Amino acid sequence: MKSKNVSYKESVSWLFGLQKYGIKFGLSKTANLLKAFGNPHRNRRYIHIAGTNGKGSVGAMLESILMQTGLKVGFYTSPHLVSFTERFRINRELITKDQAASIISEIYEITSPKEPPTFFELTTAMTLLYFFRKDVDISIIEVGMGGRLDATNVIDPMLSIITNIGLDHQHFLGDTIIDIAKEKGGIIKKEVDLVTAVNQPPVVKLFESLCKKKGAPFWRVGKHARYRRLPSGLLGYYGLQDRFTNLTLGLKGRFQHRNAALALLAVEILKRKGISISDEAIQLGLADPLWPGRLEEVSSDPTIILDGAHNPSAMRSIAQTIGNDFHFEKLILLLGIMEDKDISNIFREIFPLADKIIYTRPTYYRAANPQYLMDVAKKFGKGGEVHFPLSKAIERARDLADKKDLILITGSLFTVGEAKSYFDPIHYPREDI
Repeated sequence: MKSKNVSYKESVSWLFGLQKYGIKFGLSKTANLLKAFGNPHRNRRYIHIAGTNGKGSVGAMLESILMQTGLKVGFYTSPHLVSFTERFRINRELITKDQAASIISEIYEITSPKEPPTFFELTTAMTLLYFFRKDVDISIIEVGMGGRLDATNVIDPMLSIITNIGLDHQHFLGDTIIDIAKEKGGIIKKEVDLVTAVNQPPVVKLFESLCKKKGAPFWRVGKHARYRRLPSGLLGYYGLQDRFTNLTLGLKGRFQHRNAALALLAVEILKRKGISISDEAIQLGLADPLWPGRLEEVSSDPTIILDGAHNPSAMRSIAQTIGNDFHFEKLILLLGIMEDKDISNIFREIFPLADKIIYTRPTYYRAANPQYLMDVAKKFGKGGEVHFPLSKAIERARDLADKKDLILITGSLFTVGEAKSYFDPIHYPREDI
């Protein structure tokens, strides 16, 4: 790649080419990249979020609440749905393609061809440099995978959050809940408050021990804050000092009430650290977070829902919400899943609801072959159909559906992203990278 006057397409193509180096845990390369730019991540305000599921939802809620206070809020998340620029936003505005190309080119100039960074190491350094130059007031940083050796762990946050712990990425993080919890607990810093919604007793005990060793105050939903989902769908929250009896949530799904309670407990800790956040900001922020592709309705007659559930615990939550909160005659399930996921247990959670199943794949190298998905499904006595590309699978689902049926497109954020481009090509045009 040339380093001068490089185009967005050329720079991002080079960046995506780093994926061939795979996933490598460690902080040294990210730290060295940042050192070359004067350590722009030092002495900044960060909220660091780890967890198996719900990181993005909690981050989006906090982003929305903090924006309502008038703060300039950075939000780094991954993966993106359609455009690479979605990973970096400030007050919901995405980095421009020119800005992205410029920063990638700058970092390219100081990288060693013999020891190049990974894709995620470079995007993390890119984020922290971008947020520094834009002088954001506070940045919400989502962990990519794990926590202890994740590239994002170079930051010194003012608050750490761990949403929950479930089985995912076992090949990298370990085979048991405790193994995974130890990796995610690696974001706990000396004397930095930890807020969490974990509820497995061994994990709670582990985090309590880690926090005690590091002098980090430990706050947990279920102990220091409680919540209740009201019959109306509103949220009741009863925290350290804050009390709300009728909060409206902008994100659908019963599981979002727990995510909202975690965000609200985090808000209480932020207030103790001197950030002024009014009740009105909380109410308005929770009612209007921006987090597409999560129980998102993209069409009606029939209803079509997109959700990026990609592991068994996430799929269990989606199944509970679909089964309890949606009314339909038949559920037509359209699945595209990455080949490294726990496919059998994902199927186990959602198959009892499905009347018809279509197996497909997004245009992504890690996607499982749809025929393989159908072969796995036979173990559950489920048949179905194979259709790809994804556009043809969606058209087939529509052909099968009557007006009162529900089509659920799920299994991966990559599947959801490609579906977003299908349904809304103007706002979510596919990138030709």
